[in-house]
Amino acid sequence: MILNQFKLLLYIIVFLGSYECTFAKKKPLKIAFWNVENLFDLKDDPSKNDEEFLIGGRKNVTIESYNLKLDNLGEVINNINADIFGLCEVENYFMFEEISKKAKTDFEIIHYESPDKRGIDVGVLYNIKQVDLIESKPLKVELPNGSPTRDILYLKFLKDSFPFHLYVNHWPSKYGGVKKTIPFRIAAAKTLRNHIDEILKFDSSSEIIIIGDLNDEPNDSSVVNYLKASTDLSQVYKNDYDLFNMMMPWHQNDNGSTYTYSGKHMVYDHIIISRGLFDNKGLSYVKKSVGIFDGEKYRQHGGKYDGYPYRFWAGNRILGGYSDHMPVYISIE
Repeated sequence: MILNQFKLLLYIIVFLGSYECTFAKKKPLKIAFWNVENLFDLKDDPSKNDEEFLIGGRKNVTIESYNLKLDNLGEVINNINADIFGLCEVENYFMFEEISKKAKTDFEIIHYESPDKRGIDVGVLYNIKQVDLIESKPLKVELPNGSPTRDILYLKFLKDSFPFHLYVNHWPSKYGGVKKTIPFRIAAAKTLRNHIDEILKFDSSSEIIIIGDLNDEPNDSSVVNYLKASTDLSQVYKNDYDLFNMMMPWHQNDNGSTYTYSGKHMVYDHIIISRGLFDNKGLSYVKKSVGIFDGEKYRQHGGKYDGYPYRFWAGNRILGGYSDHMPVYISIE
């Protein structure tokens, strides 16, 4: 009798454990991206231009401001509550660790040092309870003038036994002039497109998600003509394009922005997905799950910069906000 009761109890424990594990794996997967605005450690790295972010440097950093920056980032990351978080403008692996300590989720970190002369990289925090990492690698971007720039981070995950591909981007900025830097963003777009073509050549219905600060808007040439991400979903359904830019409604209707410069509100931070996430096979995009993480406390109010993202720095002055970019997110299942 006692033995039978023990067996029954053991069965219940195993069943419930299996059920909880299955439930955890089956819930929609939330993916987010955020340019966190110059997250540097307090140690001088001779190979990087990081001196202004040291204590005593031009940015007027203190231990208190360093901790405030991390606390503010942690607040947003926890509020978004994504399972995968792509980040850019992070100096190194140590700073990804610093961010992850502020998160309620027990994240794993994927990061590779890039050749960017400013010393800022892209990387990913991901929840191992929700996805299995199959592969990750940096994709080197060769600029026409030979200058070093950020890598594109490629990752392949499994979600509920279905594979999907994720790219985390931070394309070259417009610093130095828009026309002069157009070829730099085109180079990044070509690098990304070439890698995507290799995946689609193997499986044309592959589920692909592109996130990142592209320093261009959804209708700019680098995005439409070189990355070949359509702003018209009907073109994807007609097989004219295999990528769709999910941020087009915000750009087109002027009802939201992720970045503001010289009074112009723009969508620089993108979520672009492949046709495979619309075909109702394997993984699919969750309808109405795309958004810009926004709110009154994350914007500046009044004066010249009304409506701008509430950034941490204004030049060398510490405002104590969050970032000069707004996060974006999407869910798949």
